[in-house]
Amino acid sequence: MRRVTRIALAGTATASLALALSACGGTSTSSSSADSKGGHKGLALAYDVGGKGDQSFNDAAYEGLKKAKGEFKYDTADLEPTDGETDADKTQRLVSLAKQGYNPVIGIGYSYGPAVKAAAAKLPNTTFGIVDDSTVVAKNVADLVFSEQEASYLAGVTAAKATKTNTVGFIGGVDVPLIHKFEAGFEQGVKDTKPGVKVLSQYLTQTAQEGGFSSPDKGKTAAEGQIEKKADVVYAAAGLSGQGVIEAASAAKVLAIGVDSDQYMQAALAKYKDAILTSATKDVSKAVFNLAKSVEDGKPESGIVRGDLKSGEVGLADSNPAFKSNTAIQDAVKAAQEKIISGAIKVKTS
Repeated sequence: MRRVTRIALAGTATASLALALSACGGTSTSSSSADSKGGHKGLALAYDVGGKGDQSFNDAAYEGLKKAKGEFKYDTADLEPTDGETDADKTQRLVSLAKQGYNPVIGIGYSYGPAVKAAAAKLPNTTFGIVDDSTVVAKNVADLVFSEQEASYLAGVTAAKATKTNTVGFIGGVDVPLIHKFEAGFEQGVKDTKPGVKVLSQYLTQTAQEGGFSSPDKGKTAAEGQIEKKADVVYAAAGLSGQGVIEAASAAKVLAIGVDSDQYMQAALAKYKDAILTSATKDVSKAVFNLAKSVEDGKPESGIVRGDLKSGEVGLADSNPAFKSNTAIQDAVKAAQEKIISGAIKVKTS
């Protein structure tokens, strides 16, 4: 089982999916038919809750799909999740894509764990990928994971340097181990930088089915509550729900820290961009593209494929000039980054 270090931004592309989609739920769009021009089918994505348009996690994956489509000139597909779907529904979606000839097929999000395991066992000649889960062990599966806690630590350093009230907030979408990594790194970064700063932490829901990753209204309400308690920098690891956090921060004229994608650069969030100080990014796009490339090259990745601060696949976005030009923040972030990479700082995951 080959172990490599890598992260990716995700992307979507399109394909005509015929009968499978009505059976599995979800949507797809059709591209010019590569098959009719002598092409072939390539990368397919199955989105996590929130779907395409979350300006965060799923959209990062979509970027990887778009890059693969452009580079390899093949048909791609991307499918949306459906409300209340089961593991069996997810498995059917993945199997359907693979049987139509798509390779690799990637489940975006840890919730695809059981489905990827089942689909990979049924179709050993197709390469499957899963983002944010390292538990699926099979020769034809790549677990695309990241050290999110490291980028979150830098977000904590930033928040501690930026706060004027000495109170900052963390909002997690769902109370699960993956999001605990974000919280743990953030809180550690805050405390190591400025011990007197209070960190308010809150999770929107206990399960993804309750909408923790897909409800901007829940994110907005939670952020408003933290802002009322004097939080003037709020970091959200909540997928689509994070849009509500950013909206609340903008309305209150405080700061937000985005997640996964560079949210300062997202067109749908443009009217709130001045409130987005930075984003703790993970290159889901690159991970998705690299898996597609490995299949195209005839050497499919498998096993755990991890992106971290050392590999440059997690970090902080510097698109906001107010962040990039703040010498105190930049010096503190750089010093912390060097210590994490050298091992002088061990970042907690829970």
